This record gives sequence, structure tokens and C-alpha cells, in this order.
Amino acid sequence: MTKHSPIELPGNSLLERASSLYDFGSALRGPGMPLVVPQMVEPAPTSTEPAQAMPISWSGALHPVDRDGLTMAGFVLPDGPVSGISEEFRIVKRQLLIGARGGNGPDAIKRGNRILVCSAHPGDGKTFCAVNLALSMAAEKDIEVLLIDADFAKPSIVSTLGLPDGPGFMDVLADPALSVESCVMRTEFPSLAVLPAGSRTNNDTEYLASARTAQILDTLTAGNPNRILLFDSPPLLAASPAAVLAGQVGQALMVVRADKTSENALRDAANLLKACAHVQLLLNGVKFSASGRRFGNYYGKGE
Repeated sequence: MTKHSPIELPGNSLLERASSLYDFGSALRGPGMPLVVPQMVEPAPTSTEPAQAMPISWSGALHPVDRDGLTMAGFVLPDGPVSGISEEFRIVKRQLLIGARGGNGPDAIKRGNRILVCSAHPGDGKTFCAVNLALSMAAEKDIEVLLIDADFAKPSIVSTLGLPDGPGFMDVLADPALSVESCVMRTEFPSLAVLPAGSRTNNDTEYLASARTAQILDTLTAGNPNRILLFDSPPLLAASPAAVLAGQVGQALMVVRADKTSENALRDAANLLKACAHVQLLLNGVKFSASGRRFGNYYGKGE
């Protein structure tokens, strides 16, 4: 931020660097609120999700993604070459996956396999980060990712990936006769599926706040502890759905734009995320590294 004096950045990852730039803990706590400390727990083989004899699966046609378009726009591919940005998202996803697969011990994150990607304002890069996280997670060998477009006013997940449009999340919320699995799109990457935003409505927040939302999300994760739900939400200070979704997820990732997102905006946005106790920051648009690292170079050298 241009108004800040030079700050020492002790951490290496974008999550650590973001935390060092902002007093995020106090923003989440607010006046009189207890300290909120994100918990990092070791993976365990069990899950807190309710068991289901036959977890739902996707049976629709496989859709190719726009590989060339993704590469040109700076996205990673699950089977693509290692690069600096792919290594950054490897670090980010690893911390989120620890929370997502933390088991049912005393330090487990409830609904940790539901992750909300959000930002304070448009243009901070939350969709870019959500898609990259989903693509990076799709490279894992023992999980599957369902990327859900919850930005109903300005959906972009389908167009970004080059997938066909179709019914989606909002249609399922509005029509009890429509099954969620019938709207999920399978992609050419076996571990990645997409749930489009669906039809536009003026009552998106009210639908999200209904009991049907919780039922649908429980159905998507029940009986499948290895399934990650990753939500791309509208900006917190521009629309209300993200604040409602915060109560349905176990983890939230707040994307802040380097040299753009102000601390006041971050505080205001953080106040809307208090329904989710495990929130981390991701610093986007960084043009330097305090540690001088150059991720990706190592894999291209025969040392």
C-alpha cells in the first residue's frame, strides 16, 4: 500500500506476506471479539462429514477445457509444466487441504472441505485465484474438486474454462425438483467438475439463506470425505451472497490486491466473514519476493 511505510516481510508464501501487510486478526475480531486464530492440523484418515451409503457422483458428458486460453491468461494446468505461479498455488492449496482433511479430532475444522474464495472489491483477482486453486487441486491424486460459481450477478467460471453454459447452482436452489448432480459439468480433468452459477435472480441472497442451501451442500459432501467444494463468490463489499455463504463453509480465502486493496476495505470485508472462523489472506499481484526465490526455475535445470 502506498500509504504504508516499508515493511519487513518475514514469510515466504503469499499467505504469510498478506498477513504481514494487514492487521487482519483485529479486523476479524472487531470490538470486543475474542481472538480468532486459524488452526493448522495434521491430516487424518477419517472425516466429520455425515456418512452416506451411496455418495452422489457425476454422470454427464465430459467437456474439454480451453487449454490455450487458460495458458495465455496465466492459469495453471493440472498436467502442465511447473512454473512460478503453479508453485505459489501449490503452497496455498496445501494449507487449505490440511484444513479440509483434518479429520474429526478436537482441532478439526468443521466443514473444512468447503472453501470460500472472496475479495473486498471487484478486480482483486478472486476468480483468477479460485480457478487456479481448483486446477491445482485437480492435480492431487486422491481428491476431487467441485468448483462452484456463486457469483450469480457476474458469473465467469464457465467462460474462463471454455465450458458450455447450462443450468446451475441457482436453478437447483430455486427448483426443488431439480437435482444438483444433473447440473454438474465434468471436465477432461478427472478430478475437476464445475457447477455453473445458473439463472440470474434478484433474490440470490434469500435463496442462499434458505434451508435448501444447507441440504444441497450436505448432499454434495456426504459420504465423500475426499471431495472439496470451492466457491467463487461475488466481492464482499459489492454484493451480499458471500457473507451468507461464509456461514456454510469451514474455510475462507480473502484475496487482497497488492497496492490496491486498502486496509479499511479489508476490515469492512472481514466484518462480513465472521460466520467463518478460519479465514486466511492471499496477496495477489505481487511483483517482488522478499526471500528472492524464483519458483519454477529449479525444474528446468539439469542440476
